Amino acid sequence: MESARDHILKLLEETTGEKDLQIEVPPTAYLGDFAFPSFQLAKDKKKRPADIAEELSKLILPDEVIESVSSNGPYVNFFLQRTTVMRRTIKEILEKKESFASKKKTRHALVEHTSINPNASPHVGRARNALIGDAIVRMLRHLGFETEVHYFVNDIGKQIAMLVLAAGHKNPSFDELLELYIKINKDVEENPEKEKLVFELLSQLEADDKEVLQRFRKVVKTCIDGQARILGDLGITYDTYDYESDLLFDGNTKEIIAKLEKTGKLFTDEENRQVLNQEGYQLAMKAPVLVLTRNDGTSLYPLRDIAYNIKKAALAKDRNIIILGEDQKLYQQQINAALSLIGINEPEVVHYSFVLLKEGKMSTRKGNVVLLADLMKEVEENAMKEIVEKQKAKPSKQLARMIGYGALKYGILKISPEKNVTFDTETALSFEGETGPYIQYAHARICSILEKAASQDEGDCSLLTNDKEWALIKMLGNFPHTIEEAARQMRPHILANYLFELSQRFSEFYQECPVLQVEGPLKNARLQVISATKTVLALGLSLLGIDAPERM
Repeated sequence: MESARDHILKLLEETTGEKDLQIEVPPTAYLGDFAFPSFQLAKDKKKRPADIAEELSKLILPDEVIESVSSNGPYVNFFLQRTTVMRRTIKEILEKKESFASKKKTRHALVEHTSINPNASPHVGRARNALIGDAIVRMLRHLGFETEVHYFVNDIGKQIAMLVLAAGHKNPSFDELLELYIKINKDVEENPEKEKLVFELLSQLEADDKEVLQRFRKVVKTCIDGQARILGDLGITYDTYDYESDLLFDGNTKEIIAKLEKTGKLFTDEENRQVLNQEGYQLAMKAPVLVLTRNDGTSLYPLRDIAYNIKKAALAKDRNIIILGEDQKLYQQQINAALSLIGINEPEVVHYSFVLLKEGKMSTRKGNVVLLADLMKEVEENAMKEIVEKQKAKPSKQLARMIGYGALKYGILKISPEKNVTFDTETALSFEGETGPYIQYAHARICSILEKAASQDEGDCSLLTNDKEWALIKMLGNFPHTIEEAARQMRPHILANYLFELSQRFSEFYQECPVLQVEGPLKNARLQVISATKTVLALGLSLLGIDAPERM
């Protein structure tokens, strides 16, 4: 069913002959339900925006969806036929339920996310990558993308070699790895001879020493299994684990070197390394070069990363997405520049900032981290206490986990990726304010109302004349556009912020518009409104990977 937004855009495109126009929601209802900023047409039409707006307001006529059209300076304001739009919106949501705003699978997307170094239990800062990536995957699937979720395992770098050295021929448990890693870092810093042993292990690995390879794989498997178990508890899963070590022996790196040599940009430096000249790509570097091999010809991480990006580009049919920390921004620009030289399309990149401690950025090497597993346990325990204090009853472990994990996820996902997150457990678990529990509670509250109402007959939307009813239903109608934008921009916070605002609109509606206290067709109409709201809240939360409890 065509939404009111899409209906207006279609009329604007037919009237102007222009594509990809944008409309917005005005700051006050006085200015209409939607507005078109005519600035978008001023350059091509060579007219003042205000003149364009006045002309369009006369050309676009009212119909079954649009009640009236007017101009206000450079804006064309659209006022909707409330009863028609409310009836259509509620009907579509109640009929489609969890498939509301979904699309048939016609496209394909590859999403690579998380890629935590397999040397310890993940800390909260790195978990932000997984949370953002998982939400993007969920939204894309809802919008008709068949998705492949990849995890790139950096299993042959110096960090892993240090852990292999520290483990020796023992089999440390997953929980022991972090302590081992911190200790070996300190040893290497204080003892240069230890660092030589680390590089010897790497050389043996690249020489295809089977025994050394097994030692690397054993440590890495312990870590990846442990990380996957923790992330799995948060509902985050992967389709494919791609191992960097596989790129050492498949011959693709040699082919890439050969292709880059043909560009005239590859040279051998004074240390006998293969280096890519990246002048002309506006990289923020004094010496824009990318070192691809050691002096013995063995590959460095950037060369293997180019190979991996080529592999992903071949698999991704429509969208090729990667989630990376902001500290990888320049490096990824270098990789993209190298890919462009050999005719490979670069991936879509989401760069995220960090989850900070009060004393600064977390570091696994230094040991000043908050482990994700510890925080998950803390939010679950604190959720249990919060509910006991609020409801005077002990909740189930499952409910405490739903609320605690929901608070954790929402507290991170509500922030735009490029901004830092300072996660505070007490604030995140509050049932008031912009939090996961606030939205979950709105859903649970509606479930309680519907349970008390027992049965309901079809309502009459023409009886819904209160502005709070209209404001809530308009928000429901904006859900399809919201997830389209959140997925297109790869910004889950757009959906997270929408759900908070929708919960607010429900609260305002419920305060002013009694549901169980009225009778007849009006009661049924309002029950339909909150039932549709329940559906959208549950669906939106699920797309963020958050549960929607029916009781709290």
